[in-house]
Amino acid sequence: MTDPTGTVLGRTLGGCVTSGLVLDVTFRAGRTVPGQVRGLVTSRLSAWELDGVSDDVELIASELVTNALQHASGREEVRVRLVREPHAVLLEVWDSSDTRPVRKLPLSASGDEAAPDAAALDTGHDAFTRGRGLPIVEALSESWGVTPTAPRGKWVWARCATVGPPADVTVRRVLSPGA
Repeated sequence: MTDPTGTVLGRTLGGCVTSGLVLDVTFRAGRTVPGQVRGLVTSRLSAWELDGVSDDVELIASELVTNALQHASGREEVRVRLVREPHAVLLEVWDSSDTRPVRKLPLSASGDEAAPDAAALDTGHDAFTRGRGLPIVEALSESWGVTPTAPRGKWVWARCATVGPPADVTVRRVLSPGA
């Protein structure tokens, strides 16, 4: 059996397609999905003996799935695919929204700009707690991107190398430019 991209799939297990090199799972949008995906990703990477990239891929999965859930309207589905490649792991998350993710630039403030923010007391104020997901994905992955799908939706994907230097060196460089 193959999917629309030609990927060979294995047997179907209640909405979960597995094979030696692919994990493909569809979820109904819900608050517990990121945790379920983290568990599945960790288990599959362990089975592939790729524990060295597990923490990074698990965090990327959590960020991409959380973004997909924010854009999935109502009881829409979110699909997660993890593919073992020769020197990398490809994680893909699909949602039904056509809205492309936007990478927000990191905020910087000088000492003169630091002051209490009265708006922080307003209900719904995010206090800059949003918008960090894609910079994290970018820092931890070898590459990432968005692929639109017809008739609607998109795959947001990230590729993590399974050989080479650990990603945490890159994270320190990206998240702490002065370090």
